[in-house]
Amino acid sequence: MKSSPANRSRDIERQAGYLRPEHCAPPPPRTHSAHEMWFIRDGCGIVCAVITWLLVLYAEFVVVFVMLLPSRSLLYSVINGALFNSLAFLALASHFRAMCTDPGAVPKGNATKEFIESLQLKPGQVVYKCPKCCSIKPDRAHHCSVCKRCIKKMDHHCPWVNNCVGENNQKYFVLFTMYIALISLHALLMVAFHFVFCFEEDWAKCSSFSPPATVILLILLCFEALLFLIFTAVMFGTQVHSICNDETGIEQLKKEERRWAKRSKWMNMKVVFGHPFSVSWMSPFATPDHGKANIYQYVV
Repeated sequence: MKSSPANRSRDIERQAGYLRPEHCAPPPPRTHSAHEMWFIRDGCGIVCAVITWLLVLYAEFVVVFVMLLPSRSLLYSVINGALFNSLAFLALASHFRAMCTDPGAVPKGNATKEFIESLQLKPGQVVYKCPKCCSIKPDRAHHCSVCKRCIKKMDHHCPWVNNCVGENNQKYFVLFTMYIALISLHALLMVAFHFVFCFEEDWAKCSSFSPPATVILLILLCFEALLFLIFTAVMFGTQVHSICNDETGIEQLKKEERRWAKRSKWMNMKVVFGHPFSVSWMSPFATPDHGKANIYQYVV
């Protein structure tokens, strides 16, 4: 059986002579705190992230000022307002954590002779180097051309969160897609209900805005919510499927050979969201505690 081009490239990387540590300069000294916030300075990603926040804020404006405040039912406004605003807050918080969390970047420029010697490799033990960022890469790490770093368990680079989705921030990305899908569905239901209400009543009485402005605002929100619902729901399902199968998007695309231990789907979920299961799985403010869900279990 012939090996794929991806596998042949991997074999080349794994040749001991390929490391060539003499070509790597020592990594530059860190001049900032280890706890400094992670942020990728990519123009396209920053624009996409800002657009994401603006679209959520637009939905917030239409829901609150066009549909809820003019409503005659105080109970309807309070319940839907609390639910929508809670989901929007969780969505934006998840987006912020996904964007500003180190996704699992490998130290840059550590493929030096001194570092390789400090690993005290056993005879026959193989490590390989990324020629782009001069790093000794752990298994399942891939180089991102946007972040300019190797990322552990990199799934993909998402411009909408201006970051890679990797080992350390996949939970927040999944929560972001889930909460955006939920608020999109909620907005669509409220828009449909509001249209029915306005057709039965006088349009001038169902909104603080003029009837043409109200219709335009509702149609734009409906289009936005439908588009985001489809996109984020598909992305959420894809992410959950990848997590359960313990195979990242890049590994699926490259059809890489599986060399890590197989775990149950439930254990794979705990690897990403934390061990053991708790309500903190749904919180973007809770950092996953992997506990016994060991990330690095490879087949020897």
